[in-house]
Amino acid sequence: MKLALLVYGGGGDWYANPTALKNLAVFCNQKLQTNFNGEEAQVEAGSPDLFNYPFVHMTGHGRWTVTDEEVRNLRAYLSAGGFLHIDDNYGLDEYVRPALKRIFPDAELVEVPFSHPVYHGAFSFNKGLPKIHEHDNKSPKGYGIFHNGRLVIFYTTETDLGDGWEDPEVHNDTPEMHKQALQMGANIVQYALTGGS
Repeated sequence: MKLALLVYGGGGDWYANPTALKNLAVFCNQKLQTNFNGEEAQVEAGSPDLFNYPFVHMTGHGRWTVTDEEVRNLRAYLSAGGFLHIDDNYGLDEYVRPALKRIFPDAELVEVPFSHPVYHGAFSFNKGLPKIHEHDNKSPKGYGIFHNGRLVIFYTTETDLGDGWEDPEVHNDTPEMHKQALQMGANIVQYALTGGS
């Protein structure tokens, strides 16, 4: 089993954090007793291969556009038990919100309460997301799309979790920041695999 990185169109740098998922997979194997392959999978939004991965991660700094086919495929994947974590690496927000509205037009993107299981898996984050990197002096926020009562899309902003998963020397993160990012990432993966149960 592999953690998957979403390959998307529009011009955004979906490949922005090359060491992130590798490190998260190793951490999950150590802390959650998962058995992830250390190499990430790369999967296109419109590909049937999407259904092979219980956890798909998306990141980047720029544009994201979705075709009608990709909208249908992502909706089917998420409705069938899949999970998408979007981490705004800075600059994605104005593209994420309209894309999510197309994927789930009847669902609202809401802030996920700190009591939600995604914050209380193997590690407890009673105050929500950790702050890994600073951009606009804003608090980190975790938003979600819920489908049939299940969190299917978790959208994290003003935190830079994916940067925190990378090799520490890439962004000169402190050991504590690196650990917090990986712990929160492990919680997200755990939720994706178990639905919080």
